[in-house]
Amino acid sequence: MMKNEMRLENLPHNGNEAKIVKVHKQQGDTVEPDDVVFDVESGKGSVSVATDIKGTIEEIMVSAGDTVKVNSVLAVISGEKKVQKSSGTGYFDGLLKPQKQTLDADITIIGGGPGGYVAAIHAAKLGAKVIVVEKEKLGGTCLNWGCIPTKALVRCAQVLNTLKNAGEFGCDAKNISFDMKKIIDRKNGIVTKLVTGIKYLMEKHQIKVINGVGNIVDPQTVYAKSATHETTIKTKNIIVATGSVSAKLPVPGIDNKNVISSNEALELTNLPKKMIIIGGGVIGMEFAFLYAQFGVNVSVVEYFDQCVTACDDDVIAENAKNAAAKGIQLYNGAKVEEILETTDGKPIILFEKNGEKNYISADLVLVAVGRTPYTQGLGIEEAGIELNDNKKGIKVNPKMQTTTPNIYAIGDVTNTIMLAHVASHQGIVAVNNIMGIESEMDYAAVPSAIFTEPEIAIVGLSEKEAIKRGLDIQIGKFPYGANGKALTFGESSGFIKLIKDSGSNKLIGASIIGLHATDLIAELTLAIKNNLSPEAIIETIHAHPTTAEVIHEGALAVEGGAIHFA
Repeated sequence: MMKNEMRLENLPHNGNEAKIVKVHKQQGDTVEPDDVVFDVESGKGSVSVATDIKGTIEEIMVSAGDTVKVNSVLAVISGEKKVQKSSGTGYFDGLLKPQKQTLDADITIIGGGPGGYVAAIHAAKLGAKVIVVEKEKLGGTCLNWGCIPTKALVRCAQVLNTLKNAGEFGCDAKNISFDMKKIIDRKNGIVTKLVTGIKYLMEKHQIKVINGVGNIVDPQTVYAKSATHETTIKTKNIIVATGSVSAKLPVPGIDNKNVISSNEALELTNLPKKMIIIGGGVIGMEFAFLYAQFGVNVSVVEYFDQCVTACDDDVIAENAKNAAAKGIQLYNGAKVEEILETTDGKPIILFEKNGEKNYISADLVLVAVGRTPYTQGLGIEEAGIELNDNKKGIKVNPKMQTTTPNIYAIGDVTNTIMLAHVASHQGIVAVNNIMGIESEMDYAAVPSAIFTEPEIAIVGLSEKEAIKRGLDIQIGKFPYGANGKALTFGESSGFIKLIKDSGSNKLIGASIIGLHATDLIAELTLAIKNNLSPEAIIETIHAHPTTAEVIHEGALAVEGGAIHFA
């Protein structure tokens, strides 16, 4: 099979060099014509670089953060060209003249992530003609580079941890080892299966998916462009679901070769001996526990005085205790000032803490400092769409409607609550309103799941938020150490905490840190959403022996005392 060099051809406005912003594929991946492999950015513009080959990537020659010149070889792909080049001079001109088409739709959705694809399916089921424009992969960040891949790796780490502690269960496991390449392959297999499932659902519901970069020309027109196609969509309504991108830390050295993002962290087949994670939020702490269980010496440098600051202090303290037990070193209240390099290229973090400068070194640095809404090149100004007051996301009302009536925005691009399940629900709300079904978003009962070890889940008001609001509250807590099912798993760490508003006698908040926390939170979300009292949970029979019994005991604790703990 012929080997083809994929090069960086002409840049916008005749630029000479560009920075590799993102690498979407890896060695061994199969590609189709029009698949985007690289995103590059120069001082004069940005472009997605797609292949015109049907085949397999033999070698990736560059990494995210690299600066490359025009005509540099980016990758080697074995396969056959499906589009022959002409004598043009620009990147898109270098291909056969793009095929042009004009389509019409009731709803055009820009972005096929958990907000976009859910909205598309819901709209199609209600009878709308739907087109989805997606520049990368269906499923978005959540499915391809976030929620699902990380949880696949978390599960592998849990299995490894169980093998290491087999003796506690009377079992004998010797010569325990792991193959990181097989772990990554398993993760990729799960992602591929789910993406394939979404593609099937798109086809089943007759939703047309256009691979390309979407741009709003006017409130009734969306233009989508790829290397081989230009599509003009005349549409009655538009839903913007472009998501977010990893925030970039504005410190010197952030582009050093041994500094990676969460996307790259999901592809590591050769683990470093020592890793520094900048950011102790949800993403940072999930990776910290994950790689610590694979034997990596992990340090977390967090700007705030505590990690996972959205949680209550008792949950934060329990999580910090669990981190210490895994050998994770936490540097809280630490401001990163620079990322230096040793003579052999290893990174050194310079941070300020308590007025003093500190240095720690590692083999690899992972930057996990949050995400920012993606609106670049979308054309929101031309469409009359306003941003939020902080200018960090698209402004919407409770119906998910922007300041342009027939354009809606959902998910991370609105900069409300950046969670996949929130984006999905916002998509349903937006579609309902488009289709004449009155619907509004209610953020009072949004569960959050943090996949540390053990898990953390929260919903409703935290204790500190309830106190800040001046509410008269009652709290009930119950430890996992008194739950029979948890003990059979060898998992006694953690607790549940329920919060009741004394004035209304309704549950207003809950926190769980412990075994199955992220699954158990659904019952409490239902309770808070429907204004239930602790008595409603107490009067509900919970199966024995299950971890769900901690919810029953927590409700009892709110109302005077748990049965199985004094």
